[in-house]
Amino acid sequence: MKRSQRIVFSALLVMSAVLYLQMKPNAKMQSIYYHHSTHRGNGLDSLYEGENEMFASSGKCDHCHGKDADGVASVDFFGNDVNVVDDWKTSMMALSARDPYWRAKVSEEVLFNPDHQEELENLCTKCHAPLGNYASQSIGNPHYSIASMSEDPVALDGVSCLACHRQDPQPRAALHTGQLFFNPNKIAFGPYTSPLITPMALSSQYTPEFGGHINDSKLCAGCHSLITQTVDLEGQPTGTEFVEQATWHEWLNSAYPAEGISCQSCHLPRLPKQAVILSAGYNTPPREPYGLHELTGGNVFMLELMKDNRSALGIAAEEEAFDETIQKTKDMLQQRSVESNLTLIEREQDTLRFDVFLRNLTGHKMPSGYPARRMSVHVQVLNDQNEVIFSSGGFNDSQEIIGENADWEPHHDAIRSEDQVQIYEMVMGDVAGQRTTLLERGAVHLKDNRLVPRGFSVEHPQYDTTQIVLGFQDSNFNTPESGTDIIHYHIPMEGYLGSLSVEVKVYYQSVPPNWVSSMFESSTPEIDAFEEMYSSADKSPVLMKEMTMDVGVFVRLEEAEEDRPMMIWQHRLSQIQVSTKERSILRIYDVSGKLLIERVITSGPSVHSVDLSHGTYIAVLEEGKKRSVLRFIK
Repeated sequence: MKRSQRIVFSALLVMSAVLYLQMKPNAKMQSIYYHHSTHRGNGLDSLYEGENEMFASSGKCDHCHGKDADGVASVDFFGNDVNVVDDWKTSMMALSARDPYWRAKVSEEVLFNPDHQEELENLCTKCHAPLGNYASQSIGNPHYSIASMSEDPVALDGVSCLACHRQDPQPRAALHTGQLFFNPNKIAFGPYTSPLITPMALSSQYTPEFGGHINDSKLCAGCHSLITQTVDLEGQPTGTEFVEQATWHEWLNSAYPAEGISCQSCHLPRLPKQAVILSAGYNTPPREPYGLHELTGGNVFMLELMKDNRSALGIAAEEEAFDETIQKTKDMLQQRSVESNLTLIEREQDTLRFDVFLRNLTGHKMPSGYPARRMSVHVQVLNDQNEVIFSSGGFNDSQEIIGENADWEPHHDAIRSEDQVQIYEMVMGDVAGQRTTLLERGAVHLKDNRLVPRGFSVEHPQYDTTQIVLGFQDSNFNTPESGTDIIHYHIPMEGYLGSLSVEVKVYYQSVPPNWVSSMFESSTPEIDAFEEMYSSADKSPVLMKEMTMDVGVFVRLEEAEEDRPMMIWQHRLSQIQVSTKERSILRIYDVSGKLLIERVITSGPSVHSVDLSHGTYIAVLEEGKKRSVLRFIK
């Protein structure tokens, strides 16, 4: 090093130390952590603090980006604690390496193809335990095992802070591979230009650096697009590939990229126009926009299961922290995933017809990700004695969908019988065309009727990995590129003419029984452990939407006779022309049988304007014992 360079370097060190002491006057260089050891109460939710060959764990970041005991940093305008560590630590991202369902599933795949254990475990830990997998790669190990992960507390941090913030931008060639690319230097990329370097460098030895890609959806692409190599029933490679999940591609094939709405826009929502101090204990300038690290999806079931078993799973989080994340996840499902509507079409003497409309509000398919996830529509029609006279769907005591086809339920445009139920899902098939839940055996998509995002096009370059598989042409599905579906319900009345009530419920299941029942037929330590947790868990699906509708009594249409009172509908004038011989009563009903208008009519001809919205109506004119009925459309 030249003398001039040594002088500059020494000056920088001195300036850094002075600046640090100015920012935190009472600090000692050997003890620079801000939080007290007791700031988290009983210590049950303390995070591991350590490093492996390539990464630091979340406990290192917690010192400054966790809860501020003084309530200064990571606090919003209203005084709410919004620190990124506490939001993250009960997310499925943080728990990815400890997820007992994932571990059981990996062990099942290995059980069926033991010769593939190294490749399977290495592939799966790339995204579920990236801090362990990629650190192992950095020192020349080609494979990373579940056993190695279990012994590495940094790896058990799951998708931890540096799993995202140390990533370099994704090259385009990596979009289909399930690979991550990390900067070789101790750099932590963030969304803010001109970051304050010294506090973080001194505290963690990581240098903060602006990286615009941290807010780019492509940052999520490495793990949220997975194309696997198919094997046959004997475990031999077929030379073909299977799209196991393609959330990133689904987003590309939507209206959201053009509108500037990224994955982070929903899963790390910004505080609107609120500047937040980022680091506890340092006089850093407030920054905006501030991204809440909620990272919520739709997996309420696994969050509740892991909350109930957090001690056995070694999860460092309090029950209250789980409850907050679970509620945010329910809110995501119930408020920000699907729009729904229930519309009465017509009630005939023998059939009730109504439509259920669903619109996907997310930037990917709904559901998306791991292929077990599904959404289903359940319908009940009740008579005036509150007795169920028709039911499509519903759940039994094991939370299986009643009436579901034993193999797999096909997509429906219209539902006419109780053994039909609409289930939005992806169904995997093996090389023999039979349904399978073994990921390595995935060869074909037998069904994929998951609601596509708005703007989804079959002409898009990414359609090859995001195909719709309905089994027939459904003119109501995603027309035109709307991300919607309409289910027509034709309910047989079997002679019943009384009033009705219709109940429609939309449910979400992340781990349905038909995805674990076959796995529980096998035994490994991981499967047995998960089965015990699963058997005692609340397996109730999440109610996403609920709609009800009352339908009045059926108004019987009769053929008019010559001596009955006369009515003529004048369409353009929105008028009914009436001719009676004596005082009469005119009543107008909607198609549900609800009375809308009732007027007393004097004898002779008369004209009556009707102030109604567009739709189908029934007019009934009663003259003594004579009765005339007219159906008209406004």
